[in-house]
Amino acid sequence: MRIDIVTIAKQMAKSFLLLGTLACMPSAMQAQITVVDEDADDDEIEVVGEEGVEEIEFPESMTYNLDSLMNQYMSKTYLTPDNDCQMKNENPTYDKEVYIDRLHRMPTIMEMPYNEVVQSCIDRYTGRLRRSVSFFLGAANFYMPIFEEALEAYQLPLELKYLPVIESALNPTAVSRVGATGLWQFMLATGKAYGLEVNSLVDERRDPVKASYAAARYLRDLYRIFNDWSLVIAAYNCGPENINKAIRRSGGETDYWKIYPYLPRETRGYVPAFIAANYVMNYYCEHNICPMNSQLPTKTDTVVVDKNVNFSQLVSVCGFDLQMLRSLNPEYRRDIVPGAVKPSAIRLPLQDVARFIDLQDSVFVVNSATDKRMVVEVEEDAAKSVKADKRSAAGAKWHTVKRGDTIGGLAKRYRTTAAKIRQMNGLRNNNIRAGHRLRVR
Repeated sequence: MRIDIVTIAKQMAKSFLLLGTLACMPSAMQAQITVVDEDADDDEIEVVGEEGVEEIEFPESMTYNLDSLMNQYMSKTYLTPDNDCQMKNENPTYDKEVYIDRLHRMPTIMEMPYNEVVQSCIDRYTGRLRRSVSFFLGAANFYMPIFEEALEAYQLPLELKYLPVIESALNPTAVSRVGATGLWQFMLATGKAYGLEVNSLVDERRDPVKASYAAARYLRDLYRIFNDWSLVIAAYNCGPENINKAIRRSGGETDYWKIYPYLPRETRGYVPAFIAANYVMNYYCEHNICPMNSQLPTKTDTVVVDKNVNFSQLVSVCGFDLQMLRSLNPEYRRDIVPGAVKPSAIRLPLQDVARFIDLQDSVFVVNSATDKRMVVEVEEDAAKSVKADKRSAAGAKWHTVKRGDTIGGLAKRYRTTAAKIRQMNGLRNNNIRAGHRLRVR
């Protein structure tokens, strides 16, 4: 994958200059974080800000229902409810000192402070979204090893592995209302800047492995800009430009909780939701949440093709399951592997690789409806006829019919025949009327 080094370098230089300039400006008062209204069925909460009561939004992923998450192939195939779970389906409440202590004891580098907005996000996960948390805990067996490996490769805090929980609810094909895509919810421009290929056939933002490494690189670069993990998380949500604006409007503060009132509405709920996600993924037992039983998917391997292949060919020739192919190869957005463009990999269950190798000649023979014509011939006779008509039209002569004119008379006058006049004007007989315009040559 390729990083747009020039773009990142410019952004880093601009941000360091801004932070250095604003450090000398007077500091703003820390935001007052007080929840005044919370509706468990709403997607917003009201808090007291510097300008009075204002609303903040929960991240979009906290509005998804479990049914949409369980509709994924991996979920339907490898996740089941734990019917042997002996925990009561009740969410106990604790004093805030308990939450403060638990957050403090989590083994994290990143700061995980407590306040009422964080508490509201914890309550949402442990209350309305507790069945979704069961799903997260089961699906974590699929995705967390991938996230951890990518984060470890760039020496980033491993607690960032819970970022896709609030980004996409661990749905690799999630698309937000603004077009962010995949587990890590990359916008198109950012994904391309970090080497993720996106075109009509391929969207690597949906590839769990490639997108995880791209996200790790992006997070690393954001930390080089802001040197504060809470600001990094916020910038991941709304972009570094909006963080810089909030810093400027706050009078130069670089503490997330002090620039809080100047952030976009969803970003105000984003860091609290991230803290809450870390909390609930660590303390789910204390809230009587049972993880779904997960059976790890079978081992997979890849085969590389240098011809276009449609999943329908693999289904008809090899007998593979279409949903399985889509789940293991989510980057192919129209079920077409564009091997003719460049050698492309198809991920298959290990036991199916040998079957593909044995049948690949038959696969390529089947009509895939994916090959585009490289050369198209034009009918020469038709082309000549068109050219002749154009030349003929260029030298055409017209006559406006007057009272007393006849087809025969016009034919003699313009030295042609009545039959040709009828043919040129699409006439079935010799009837003509005054005022009509006729082609006569």
